[in-house]
Amino acid sequence: MIPTRRGPPTEDTALFPIQSQDQSLPNQYERFGGRAGCSFSQTFIHLLKGNLGTGLLGLPLAVKYSGLVLGSLSLLVMGIISIHCMGLLVSCAHHLSAKKGKSFLTYGEAVEYGMENVSWMRRHTIWGSRIVNLFLIITQLGFCCAYIVFLSENIKQVIEASNGTTMNCQNNQPDVIVPSFDSRLYMLCFLPFITLLVFTRNLKLLAPWSLMANFAMCGSVVLIFWYSLSVLPLENKMQRPQAFSKALYLGMGLVTLLYLSLGTVGYMCFGDQIGASITLNLPNCWLYHIVKLLYCFGIYVTYALQFYVPAEILIPFATAHVPQRWEVPLDLAIRISLVIVTCALAVLIPELDLVISLVGSVSSSFLALILPPILQILTFHNEGLSAMVLFKNTVISLTGIAGFLAGTYITMTEIVNRSATRYSNSTLF
Repeated sequence: MIPTRRGPPTEDTALFPIQSQDQSLPNQYERFGGRAGCSFSQTFIHLLKGNLGTGLLGLPLAVKYSGLVLGSLSLLVMGIISIHCMGLLVSCAHHLSAKKGKSFLTYGEAVEYGMENVSWMRRHTIWGSRIVNLFLIITQLGFCCAYIVFLSENIKQVIEASNGTTMNCQNNQPDVIVPSFDSRLYMLCFLPFITLLVFTRNLKLLAPWSLMANFAMCGSVVLIFWYSLSVLPLENKMQRPQAFSKALYLGMGLVTLLYLSLGTVGYMCFGDQIGASITLNLPNCWLYHIVKLLYCFGIYVTYALQFYVPAEILIPFATAHVPQRWEVPLDLAIRISLVIVTCALAVLIPELDLVISLVGSVSSSFLALILPPILQILTFHNEGLSAMVLFKNTVISLTGIAGFLAGTYITMTEIVNRSATRYSNSTLF
């Protein structure tokens, strides 16, 4: 009999479901909600929610730098490639989990088992899992850094412009700014509240807050989109795992469409004045201040969800090497340390566009573009991959490597230049 999972699930283990070959196991994969699992609509909503982060609001700035036509086409092409790579990842995980007789595989396990198919890699398969986990930690903690920067910039803007706020949202008039503290002090103010949030070790306890965050963020995006479209004319986990691919392609197709449309429309609306986040360009009226605060609430709750992945990778490994009485103190100490690290990095790089760009270049490109095509080659290389598939996968991986190298170099250069200017001309008060 194949044992079922009893411990708390992670976002990774919920990603690649497959029915077990053991007939004594339930026919449906067990999820957060119990044996019924996530329905198609719930999985679809989770896919949408997982992509409504700070990166979405920064796309108009990306279109500004790349150009309206080239930027829009690039978003479309990269969206299609990303969806394709997600499909490759799911396909490989299903194939390998069936081959190993397991009900699910994490991303790292999929790479580890894929490397076993290559004779000269078999002695080093554990490094495949370790490298994936390392990049997952970098990615998720990088997102957390971006969230802290987003919170500080938007809350700072709301507070500074509150004295000049009006009820008129039709005209985007210049804000009446009352200077306050540096954004880095706002980050330090958020530190205790974020620390309390990540003390929640069970994702089920975050479910009600996550639901409210979903409504807040989705409602905010709708209002942001509505404003951009209204101003533009004036200013020119599942119950049926086999259905996961359908939910993936449908959900990520809509996400790509949303990214493309908001990035293009946002830039056409605000032009060269677009900020690192489109929320920073919204009018100085109470309605859009509420929009910013709602989105900040959603980002605040989402911090805990993004934090869960690195915590689940690091904490079990650490607590396995200490006596049982020290497990809880060590657990809490690691959580506090990780929050402090993300806050410190945000203070060092308090530029939302640079944080998003750095995370995307360094780790997201590896996990989303470089590795999935390689994993497909490792998984199916003994089963007759066509030359066209090999060529296609090589092109995608090389594109990801080029983006990794160029994006990292350009972002690091910009970080150094901006930091030199900022620290020579600014103060905290």
